[in-house]
Amino acid sequence: MAFDPLLIGHREAPNRGTAQRGPTSAFDLALECGCDGLGFDVRCTRCGRPVVCHRAKMGQMVVARAGCAELRALPRLEEVIRRYGSRGFLHIQLKVRGIERRVLAALREHPPEREYVVSSFFPDVLVELKARSALVPVGLVCEKPRQLMAWRNLPVDYVIVHHSLATRRLVNLVHAAGRKLFVWRMNTSRSMLQ
Repeated sequence: MAFDPLLIGHREAPNRGTAQRGPTSAFDLALECGCDGLGFDVRCTRCGRPVVCHRAKMGQMVVARAGCAELRALPRLEEVIRRYGSRGFLHIQLKVRGIERRVLAALREHPPEREYVVSSFFPDVLVELKARSALVPVGLVCEKPRQLMAWRNLPVDYVIVHHSLATRRLVNLVHAAGRKLFVWRMNTSRSMLQ
């Protein structure tokens, strides 16, 4: 069985100056450069709004303790889904617990026209997502071998591993189980080909 790889752009494109113009500029550039989709992290503001933000702090401000008015520079999740849901695959990674209901609401309000996955390092977040919506595709993100051990016992559609965990054996196991595999942190042509 042949599998077509997807190239997912995540966060900023290096050496292109997109970081100064904001995350959506980096997303636009990733699609212009031929990426099949976008990966981005979601956190929650003090007022409960899901925003696209990789780090827990924006400057000196902790995202979870800041209000929406203080974080105007961060795009809201629903804006990103609405803008890019028809243009490519969306990998929506939940960096915090407790925002599952809001993320599912944003997906219901602005259903992506293309495929997507909602992922997390936290198994309980994935179980909660599936309990609230059996149809939402979810993925377990793993960086360490002990995290990877849980994938078979979770209701996941995707196993999303750091490149150091990607082996031919794992690829075969994941595909034999009828699930999809994403490999992340491949920033060079050589690592992608490998």
